[in-house]
Amino acid sequence: MELSIDTASETASVALSAEGAVVAEITWRCRRNHTVELLPTIDRLLAQANAEMKDLTAVFACTGPGMYTGLRVGISAAKGLARGLGLPLLGVGRLELDAHPHRACAATVFAIHRAGRGELAWAAYGGSPRRELVPARLSKPEELAAAMDGPSLLVGEVDGPLLEAVRASSRSQVSAPPPVGSIRRAAALAELGFERLQAGQPSDPAVLFPVYLRPPAIGPQEQRR
Repeated sequence: MELSIDTASETASVALSAEGAVVAEITWRCRRNHTVELLPTIDRLLAQANAEMKDLTAVFACTGPGMYTGLRVGISAAKGLARGLGLPLLGVGRLELDAHPHRACAATVFAIHRAGRGELAWAAYGGSPRRELVPARLSKPEELAAAMDGPSLLVGEVDGPLLEAVRASSRSQVSAPPPVGSIRRAAALAELGFERLQAGQPSDPAVLFPVYLRPPAIGPQEQRR
């Protein structure tokens, strides 16, 4: 079984899967309590599936971008489990995970989430076969709208005001799934993680790190001259 850990936002999700197919999943409103809630929830997930740590064969983790604390907690837990159990560990980006459930959509899929300071983190996916058209970046909503060319689907953290703001600045047809279609679930991580495992992508825990589009606000203090 594979364990998937997604803690990139205030909605956390963990899943157990067998060859990428979800066996058990828990998705909950974690807010900023990842440190105290993640490991007990993984224990509950294993109990729900009548499984134990020794049954795991791989660990998948969401690498961000997203909340600094959430990503650090999730990736640290994934690294510790993979290292301790001698398992492969693979990471998948948050924006790719948000776009994955909409891979059959004919429109270009823009995965987004609010990144503070009035900016959005986003990436675009489209084509056949599906591929990344625009890599992850930070932009103002109007800059995102200017990048749209043709029918576009906004997914991820999309609320009514944000959708209307992008529509007002874009010359393209812009739509979004209903709120239930944007709930972040570890099922997408289970599928994509297993695909990458089967493809033989590198799985060394030592080389997996969080993805941040902006440096942390808290860092080493500047030395006085």
